Amino acid sequence: MKKSIRNSLIGLVTFAVSQVSAIVPEPAAEQSEPIAITGAVIHVGNGQIIENGVLAFDQGVITYVGTDANRPEFFNHQVINVQGRHVYPGFILPNSSLGLLEVANLRATNDTEEEGDINASVRSAIAYNTDSELIPTFRFNGILTAQIAPLGGLIAGRSSVLKLDGWNWEDAMLKSDIAQHLHWPARTRRERNEISGQFETVDNEEYAQQVEMLHALFRNALSYSGQPVNLNLEAMQPLFSGEASLFLHADNARDIVASVQFAQRYGVEKLVVVGGRDAMKVVDLLRDADVAVIYESVHSLPAREWYDIDEPFKIPFELHDAGVLVSIGGGESALDSQRNLPFYAGTAAAHGLDRETALSMVTSHTAQILGVDDRIGTLETGKDATFFISLGDALDMRTSQVQEAFIQGRLIDLNGTQQQLYERYLERYSTQPLESAQP
Repeated sequence: MKKSIRNSLIGLVTFAVSQVSAIVPEPAAEQSEPIAITGAVIHVGNGQIIENGVLAFDQGVITYVGTDANRPEFFNHQVINVQGRHVYPGFILPNSSLGLLEVANLRATNDTEEEGDINASVRSAIAYNTDSELIPTFRFNGILTAQIAPLGGLIAGRSSVLKLDGWNWEDAMLKSDIAQHLHWPARTRRERNEISGQFETVDNEEYAQQVEMLHALFRNALSYSGQPVNLNLEAMQPLFSGEASLFLHADNARDIVASVQFAQRYGVEKLVVVGGRDAMKVVDLLRDADVAVIYESVHSLPAREWYDIDEPFKIPFELHDAGVLVSIGGGESALDSQRNLPFYAGTAAAHGLDRETALSMVTSHTAQILGVDDRIGTLETGKDATFFISLGDALDMRTSQVQEAFIQGRLIDLNGTQQQLYERYLERYSTQPLESAQP
């Protein structure tokens, strides 16, 4: 029997919320019966749109995507008509410290980095806090999966891809230790002049030493035999076997070239540039070397004073048009703005990109770069049922209204701190008359 989505899904969430007073929602229960979503505008994530589409899933896996709502197997499904609402694959946030940082000013809630320049053995996943109050604010915008990455040093450590729902980091794990993160040393740095008190750009006198440190690490890692045990060198081995990617954090064109050539010298095949503000200046190198780019600066100011004000908005389109695999990030290390990831894609769509291509830059392209495209990124049979339903265009902050979301078929609670505070004060003040203005 068909049911309205409000009665069958929102009602379940409302009941669950009423039983739990905690601000952070309890992880969702496993899918208990097969479900078919009908009447949807399905954005597959690969550029395809299915009008009046049907999405069926069972035991957390998509079993059908198409237009036939009368298939015999749907008789034992819970059929939910969403009446023209939009269904999207869950957005994927790359290169985030979500779950590692809660309050920047409180050291006890900050677990983003280790001391020292070389921390290849660090695993960000084991520090991931599934009870972070920030996670619900990301899910509310359709971000259902994230690459949790460490920060700091030259070699920051290994990142993993986690679902934004789970009792602990093991439950949340989608794919572990997918990449090693190299922060290419800057040639200049900003420091305060002791005489004038003004900040100035000065040369990084340690640049050559830091580059040599990286060369020594990679030389030793290539020749490492396993004895004596060295955790950093051991953690580097997946780079040379192709099991893990090397994420090169660089913005300046010279740094991008230097870091890519450095990695190629040691035979690292899977390369991803993170940041990439000057990527268009070296686009031929990136395309020819098959280097993907996670572009992090959509809503930044132009890199140079003489650039067009909309220059950062157009770079995703220009890179894609040049043949580079592009993903859009939420702003490197800017946790306070990363939940706006879909709206960065919307900005890029307004400056050259086809809207479905822009969508792919926060879904299928990101999944491909992170090596999880066999599980998520598009709505296809056999992949995880990780998706959400929006009342309007999810890339436009004016119309985006995520109503329900599923992670591996589990109906997750979208309630969080902001929603609870809204309801709390709405109940308190909505029935009171407005006071007359005081003279």
